[in-house]
Parts: sequence; structure tokens; C-alpha cells
Amino acid sequence: MAELEATQEGVARAEAELRDASFTARSRDRAVEVTVNHQGELTALRFLDGKYRTMSAGELAASVLESAERARTQMSRHVVEMFEPFTRSSTAVPELSGVDINWADVFGPAVLKTHDGPGSKSGSRLRDEIDEDPEDNQHE
Repeated sequence: MAELEATQEGVARAEAELRDASFTARSRDRAVEVTVNHQGELTALRFLDGKYRTMSAGELAASVLESAERARTQMSRHVVEMFEPFTRSSTAVPELSGVDINWADVFGPAVLKTHDGPGSKSGSRLRDEIDEDPEDNQHE
């Protein structure tokens, strides 16, 4: 019973901490900065250094989407880290198994990736959209 109560208290602490959590991310081109709350909702959007003035609509949209995706992925990973201890089986009470959570189903497969570097699929997809946008070709 004591371990179950400790688990319940731990979950309550994690939930309380997450309510105040937020993550901020910038696009690779450093034109856009986005902040998301614990539910992945955008709470702030900043256009940095006036770069948006020289960007096409497609480029700006891709930068916004990229930074939002990065911030949401960071938040998702934080949630996974916070709740990971509750997914383990109890060492003191073998009958008390951990909660089985498929994080990829909850947040999408990006949450399981270990990095968000230049070779990541999401970044490549966004860059491809910029390169293939006919509007961009008119401004080059």
C-alpha cells in the first residue's frame, strides 16, 4: 500500500510540475522562436531580427512549423522523462507492474528519437517544402 501511495504522490507531483512547464525552440534559420505549454499549445511566437521581412510566405510558414515541432518534441520528451519511473515494475511488490505506455502512440514517433539534428526527418521534410515551393522560385 505504501508503494502505491508513493506512486500516486509521485504522479501528482509530476502533473503539478508539468502544469507550469514550457519549452521554447528556434527554427534552424533563426528567424522564428516558438514557446509551447505543457499540452503542446503555442503560447508565444516571435519573429527574430526582422528576418521575416525578406522571407517568402512558404519560407516563413516552414520556419514557424519547424520551431513549433521542435518545441512540442522537447515538451513530449520531457513528459516521457517525468513519467518514465512509473512505467517500471515495482521492485518491492512484484505484483505491481508499471504502467505500459506506448509513447509513440501518444506523441508520435519523433518523441522516441534521441536528437533533432540536421539529418532528422522532420527538418528535411520542412526544408524540402521550402525548396519545392513555387513561390520561392519566383523570388530567387
